[in-house]
Amino acid sequence: MFYSAETILPQLHQKLPKGSFRPATKAYLEEPRGRFESAGGVVLAPSSVEEMSTLLSICHAASVPVIPYAGGTGLVGGQIGGNDLPPPVIVSMERMTTIRSIDTLGNTLTVEAGVILEHAQDAAQSAGRLFPLILASQGSARIGGLLATNAGGVNVLRYGNARDLCLGIEVVLADGTVLQSLKGLRKNNMGYDLRHLLIGSEGTLGVITAATLRLFQRPTSESAAFFVVSDPSAALDLLHLAQNVLGEAITAFELISGVGLAFLQEVGPDVTFPFEQIPDWMVLIDVGFMGQIDAQQAMVQFFEVAFETGLVQDGVLSQSESQRTAFWTLREAIPEANRRIGSVSSHDISLPLGALSEFIAQGPKQLSQIGEFRINCFGHLGDGNLHWNVFPLPGRTRADHENQRLDIKRCVHDLVNALGGSVAAEHGVGRLKVEDLERYEDPGKRNAMRAIKHALDPKGILNPGAVLRL
Repeated sequence: MFYSAETILPQLHQKLPKGSFRPATKAYLEEPRGRFESAGGVVLAPSSVEEMSTLLSICHAASVPVIPYAGGTGLVGGQIGGNDLPPPVIVSMERMTTIRSIDTLGNTLTVEAGVILEHAQDAAQSAGRLFPLILASQGSARIGGLLATNAGGVNVLRYGNARDLCLGIEVVLADGTVLQSLKGLRKNNMGYDLRHLLIGSEGTLGVITAATLRLFQRPTSESAAFFVVSDPSAALDLLHLAQNVLGEAITAFELISGVGLAFLQEVGPDVTFPFEQIPDWMVLIDVGFMGQIDAQQAMVQFFEVAFETGLVQDGVLSQSESQRTAFWTLREAIPEANRRIGSVSSHDISLPLGALSEFIAQGPKQLSQIGEFRINCFGHLGDGNLHWNVFPLPGRTRADHENQRLDIKRCVHDLVNALGGSVAAEHGVGRLKVEDLERYEDPGKRNAMRAIKHALDPKGILNPGAVLRL
């Protein structure tokens, strides 16, 4: 049984500084797509791990639910308390924004969980290093939330997910116990690696308060290019060729459909289009080399090989860093265009590379049994992560299809599961995909997850209803 945060307000006011309290504005109570809303709660913003420990110990003793809140950019409702809960304590990371240290010899950056991703990138750059986690919401997403959801982004192909970019974490457990493991070590076999357990747990096992992140040497030469391909199968063949020719210099390999470009033309944002006519499919390749290799020349040579083999029909190569940035501006504008059109159902999925073409071919056929829709398929082809989003036909809105949304989701997710994929690729489970986890995930794994949850959070106060059903 849970109790309302109102019951512990006197203790909170006594134990925590006045500056910790925040008004429960809409930003804390509604997620970006409007799918989840919370009726209210008490918002607190601790400024230190000690204050976080005090806060959680009070909530634990009184059985008050706690909803961790980082940048608020999550798309599966994990940062919003459900209306089946009494008003919770919403724990904002907005005051934990200290960059604790930068080690250029060990290539590590230790930051508090409220540091905005873009600020972490800037800190690394000022030290002549690279923190390669890059995604569209980097101007507002915070490190704690990115680790809690094991965020992906565009550079997973080369650098890995958030999990792969974290060497150590500081976490406060449900009862206020501080788990201190910020050592920036590449090798550390002292018992269970709790870091990897807590990363990706979406605030259900503990609240991340700081992290030691991996830094990399910055490439000395970078280039990007748009290549027109006939279909996703040709794009996969092009990826294989690129890996043979360009090797580990490939930073990102993105698939973009003509539908996404048409949406940009229709509703913006305004971007520079690389081709006069919108192709059905194109890819965005980004490379970065160290040493004396010229990335632009390497990309020209690769285009020549790809064109000669018939995998590429046309291409535009960046001639400057500003043009490379413009290429990525187009790619990162696609989600905003999607939002302006208004999707009926959005799907963040991953598939074995060998099954991608079959899914892209079969998906529309399966969906046609439900109705007529537009599909914008785009994403991180190099690591098998697609954003496969379903939209109404022109002249209609997503509200016209609200009664079909769950059928569409089930249709898409059943096909993904049948092809050996995952229906939660880089956005996590949150509250949106709890039923999907129950439907598709191995029962043995689900039982183990519940056992771990009970061991670390016996009263179930941490983000109740996210990932695992109440």
